[in-house]
Amino acid sequence: MHEVVLPLSEPPVVADIGVGVHGVTTLEDVFLLPDLWQLHLYGYEGAVEVGDVVHRIAPGRASLIPPGTAVRYRYRGRSEHLYAHLRLDGTTERRAAPVMQDAGPNRPLLTGLMRGALAAAPARAAAHLWTVLWQLTDAGPAGREVADPVAVAAAHIEAHLATPLAVADVARVAGVSHNHLTRLFRARTGSTVVAYIRRRRVERARHLLTASTLSVTAVAAAVGIPDLQAFNKVCRRELGESPRALRRSFTAR
Repeated sequence: MHEVVLPLSEPPVVADIGVGVHGVTTLEDVFLLPDLWQLHLYGYEGAVEVGDVVHRIAPGRASLIPPGTAVRYRYRGRSEHLYAHLRLDGTTERRAAPVMQDAGPNRPLLTGLMRGALAAAPARAAAHLWTVLWQLTDAGPAGREVADPVAVAAAHIEAHLATPLAVADVARVAGVSHNHLTRLFRARTGSTVVAYIRRRRVERARHLLTASTLSVTAVAAAVGIPDLQAFNKVCRRELGESPRALRRSFTAR
């Protein structure tokens, strides 16, 4: 494993943070956290095997290991590092980073943040470590934003509500298959792509009918339901009133 992808839209939940000391009684450890990320900032020479890739450990290097990944550490004697075990619950702002990288000129900053998190209150510790994670995802050539298929699809839907939207076309824009996009939408929104499109059309129609002076005909066209009879039925079914009645009920307030 050479690269990982981290969801960074929310601060991490810190399960544990501390100073690890290894290599005293054994020169090799196998370690796995089923549900937590491992963040290490090293102060020793050694090696770590992640999957079938061996990464060199050296002072000032940092590693990011995803949950459920078995790693084998090899030491040359007493070995000390700063560590944090984290849960990342964000769903957007997905960023790529190397499994192992040299912190370089950021080493003092990262060391200070991690040491500061040791004695901090939980919220402050999470903020410190969130900054560390952003620094590590911005530091190397792998530090780039990773396209989120649901976000890409949602943006495409928003930009094209006035036009016919086929799920296959939306999936193609998002770079995934029709079925995979449907699974992702169910997991993220609890609905299908078709239901999401329908909901966004109804929500935009409600907004335009109650907050603008656009004609009903123009509103229907703006949300991709230019047939007025069909638009009327959708409004009655989803909003409980006809477009004109809905507009009157809001303008009368």
